[in-house]
Amino acid sequence: MQNPLTTLADAASRWAGCPLPSDIDWHARRAILDWFASMLSGTVCAPATNLSAVLASTRGAGDAVNYVDGQRCSARHAALINGTASHTTEFDDIYRDGGYHPGCTTIAAALAVAQDAGASYEDFRRSVIGGYEAGCRIALALQPSHYRNWHITATVGTMGAAVSAAMLLGCNAEKIAHAIAIASSFAGGHQENLQGGGLVKPLHCGHSAEAGVLAGYAAAAGVTGSLDSLHAPHGYAAATSESKGNWAGALSGQGEWTPISRMTFKFYGCCGHIFPSLDGVQALRAQGGFEAEDVASIEVSGYSATKLLCDRMKVENARDARFSLQYCIADLLHGGTLRLSSFTPEALTRPAIRNFMRRVTVGEDPELSTAYPGKRMAKIRITLRDGRVLKLTQATRKGDPEQPLTDEELYDKFDELASEVLDTEARRSLTEMVMTGNTLPTSIPPLSAH
Repeated sequence: MQNPLTTLADAASRWAGCPLPSDIDWHARRAILDWFASMLSGTVCAPATNLSAVLASTRGAGDAVNYVDGQRCSARHAALINGTASHTTEFDDIYRDGGYHPGCTTIAAALAVAQDAGASYEDFRRSVIGGYEAGCRIALALQPSHYRNWHITATVGTMGAAVSAAMLLGCNAEKIAHAIAIASSFAGGHQENLQGGGLVKPLHCGHSAEAGVLAGYAAAAGVTGSLDSLHAPHGYAAATSESKGNWAGALSGQGEWTPISRMTFKFYGCCGHIFPSLDGVQALRAQGGFEAEDVASIEVSGYSATKLLCDRMKVENARDARFSLQYCIADLLHGGTLRLSSFTPEALTRPAIRNFMRRVTVGEDPELSTAYPGKRMAKIRITLRDGRVLKLTQATRKGDPEQPLTDEELYDKFDELASEVLDTEARRSLTEMVMTGNTLPTSIPPLSAH
């Protein structure tokens, strides 16, 4: 078997200097704009605000930007704060087949290092493509068993971030490989802090971004790790999944396609495991012409993660609501958009939503669980008060590669989420810089909400 770690490092290294296809470059720009949307909307929320305040005296010297307080700082500090912010409002991108959010860690780390090192915008985009290449394929190898106990964005995200950081620091393939090996020892984050209470889940991603930056700097300075760290009997895959990893499947097609071209960009601001249910309810409402008051019951059968993570009747805060299939369907049918306004403190207390949630039940369908994670589906049965029963198997999700957001939908999403902190002119300027410009975003925009 080829060594997966060095194979992935070689692939990332090639992205540093090969001709950059225009379509791949466009996918990278879309991912970067989507990251800014998610990150900026999280800069006014805990835990990023808490961390930025308490760590202000330790920000360090550097030219990276902390977008929470608008101050310049070290690359590690910026990666921590911005990585945390970008996973807070649950709008960050998804690599569906790996169940992994690469942007919040990889782009946070890459932008911080690029800003601090004075890298070009093209080199930054190349590092993002390379970081996605490595991280997404490692996620493919570890899933689905890894997700049983580990938060894969917290774990694999560390390695994706390390690749991007190392690329920007001028590392060759050998040193990129050592960055992955070093990062694999930093890669943690368990499911209880994803499923349970508290504010740790976004911090998982900030920590992963910061740890990836550390791994990149260490490798650039000559620190080495075991190049068998991913697949050895005591390596990362053996420690965190049921086997040594499906490396043949994960590396299949390398050189023919790259993961950044197969991303999911979220249309709704909730857990992605809820998306097929929302799309299905929308389709049945269009078919049956009903409103919330017409519904007697809604039965959703999803795959394993839908039941495990999103069957949640107890909703005490925005985080709970974003992982509650019952809440999200209730909000949708009461005129909500599942965007930021659906998760305000006022929105969470609406009696009509709370009452409707009792009509929604969530189960697991073994057939759909078998198809997961490559397919994210839901079976929906809606019984109306007039006796009609509407049924649908929703086979796709809006935002997935089969049903992608258009550029205009992506721009609208950015405009809405970034409006939390940027005025109209600042949003327009940043969009143009990311999507059509050749200059790395380094300026500190007017943070109107701070």
